[in-house]
Amino acid sequence: MQLTPNFSLETLTYSETAVRRGLDNLPGGEVIVNLQRLAEGLEAVQSVLGHPIRISSGYRCPKLNAAVGGARTSQHLQGLAADIVCPQFGSPVDIARAIIASDIVFDQCINEWGRWVHVSFSAAPRGRVLSIYDSKNGYLEGLWDGEGSRVA
Repeated sequence: MQLTPNFSLETLTYSETAVRRGLDNLPGGEVIVNLQRLAEGLEAVQSVLGHPIRISSGYRCPKLNAAVGGARTSQHLQGLAADIVCPQFGSPVDIARAIIASDIVFDQCINEWGRWVHVSFSAAPRGRVLSIYDSKNGYLEGLWDGEGSRVA
């Protein structure tokens, strides 16, 4: 099922972990509505970056979320979040900076471990920017690089 020109239900629900463990990661009706919102937000992100984005994690059913160590309150469970990279554009910090500087209305934009950007979209977007680069400091407000410097 194609949700937007560049994102399908299959793209937003695919998980190597789910395949490996034999988990059914297909969502129900309400989650599909949320995945439509997510796909539209990802279209905007891809447009700003000017290159295709790669999704490493989109929707996660509860069993999959537990299998990957996701938070019990993760927006992935609701189909509102995706973890993305775009090597043709730049690093996760570069991607997060571009999203923040754009007119994209997002709920959360998180530079996670300097390896990917978690971006979410909700009906009541908070525009929250966070970073995590080590377990000791946990999630920090703002955009930080992996060296402990705030960049935005």
